[in-house]
Amino acid sequence: MNIALIGSGGREHALCNKINESKLVDKIVCFPGNAGTASMATNVEVDILNFKKILRLIKLHKIDLVIVGPEEPLVKGIVDYLKKNKIKVFGPSKYASKLEGSKAFMKIICKKNKIPTAKFKICTKQIQVVRFLKNCNLPIVVKADGLAAGKGVTICKTREQIVKSTEEIFRGKFKSSKKVVLEEFLTGEEVSYFAVVDNNNFKFFGSAQDHKRVFEKDRGPNTGGMGAYSPAPIVTKKLEKKIISKIIRPTLKALRNKKNPYNGFLYVGLMIKNNEPYLIEYNIRMGDPECQVILPRLKTDIVKIFVNAIENKLKNLKIQWKKQKSMTIVLCAKGYPGTHKKNLQIKNLGKIRLSSSDFIYHAGTKLYNGQLRSVGGRVLNITSIGNSFSKIRKKIIFNIKKLRWNDGFYRKDIGWRIIDK
Repeated sequence: MNIALIGSGGREHALCNKINESKLVDKIVCFPGNAGTASMATNVEVDILNFKKILRLIKLHKIDLVIVGPEEPLVKGIVDYLKKNKIKVFGPSKYASKLEGSKAFMKIICKKNKIPTAKFKICTKQIQVVRFLKNCNLPIVVKADGLAAGKGVTICKTREQIVKSTEEIFRGKFKSSKKVVLEEFLTGEEVSYFAVVDNNNFKFFGSAQDHKRVFEKDRGPNTGGMGAYSPAPIVTKKLEKKIISKIIRPTLKALRNKKNPYNGFLYVGLMIKNNEPYLIEYNIRMGDPECQVILPRLKTDIVKIFVNAIENKLKNLKIQWKKQKSMTIVLCAKGYPGTHKKNLQIKNLGKIRLSSSDFIYHAGTKLYNGQLRSVGGRVLNITSIGNSFSKIRKKIIFNIKKLRWNDGFYRKDIGWRIIDK
């Protein structure tokens, strides 16, 4: 099979690496890929929102199956477009993608189907926000309704902050958002639960815990993710049953009832409070950097999983996992998530000798005249698998230090929840 993979981040390099292990694959083409995918695939520079051009390239490269990595093309309907043109593609439809593409859509599904989530109010005008403030407890979470590249959520501790954040959204801070979701602030422990879904069934696809804040001890602004580990020990068999029965099954049933079944990866973002799961958000694809810790633990051929999902045959497929644990630390350009320099050379990557349990996934990288250079805020994901989170973290930090990349920084406390306990 010839496979096309859409996207250019650490998630896509991890997916590309796993697809490359499959015996079913002849060729991989990445649109546009990065310096990491270039070692095992053909990278083709293209705007991933230019569906017509992508279709032409799919036909040119005789692609048999397309895998969509990021959320934006999914929300904009790339799956519907490719299916209409008789292309096999793994990912949710435009309608099902509203689970991530619209916070209001997701909340309404929760309300109608009694899915546990934070109390909320959907606002389309500032006057609705002002009225809501008269009877709310602080802090309040302000969410832009549409996609906002991970920057659309603000935890507001004062009423003034709420007014300022909502006014910015109504004034068009994010192109995709004309609505605001105001939400009660839930305390507890966050966890990510993943499923691979076909029109009729779903299978567990790993659990992970991410670290969003930029600095150690969970300080500073939110980022796309500074590191993660898998599996998440908080997800016991008892808790998993609650996640499935109270959250996943009712959601998938609601979409089937609307004649728009979900098909693809489903990322369930949860808050666990008193051993009860509450839905914070849905993402319609693998997480980043969660994907980079889940895939190294996967034993089953990933292409077989994709094919079974597309053909609605997941029920008969057994997905197997390694018993080992996994962790990744994200190496970022100094200044991230704020202003940071780009086009910085990374010289010593070739000097790091990786064992079969070590991985370096490229996120914001490109090759220029044979030189490896940074092009994003999150640059590399240094990943390892093993039997002890503490030993895995030491090994990852040892490998990062070998890089001697003075233009970068990273969190040294990834996994603190389980290592420090």
